[in-house]
Amino acid sequence: RAHIAVKHSVSEYVSGQARANGMESFRAMLKRGYNGAHHHFSVKHLDRYAREFSGRHNSRPMGAESRMRAAARGMRGKRLRYEDLIGPAHTRQPQMV
Repeated sequence: RAHIAVKHSVSEYVSGQARANGMESFRAMLKRGYNGAHHHFSVKHLDRYAREFSGRHNSRPMGAESRMRAAARGMRGKRLRYEDLIGPAHTRQPQMV
């Protein structure tokens, strides 16, 4: 896609399809998720966090029932095993007991 920018320095906040409020809204949602739920985003899984909040942002206009249906459809045929998430046992740090 072509990059479109707005010029805040000349009080421009909308330029065609580019709007500053959408990105600011997404950033605010991501920040609330970081501070409120996750408290840490690992670099290894940063793309997963970004996709999670992108999905949340894009599903805002949907009702709760529609959002749940869409989430269930998106899970069909996918599986994430715990070992795939954290890596093989020989690469993990030993646990303190």
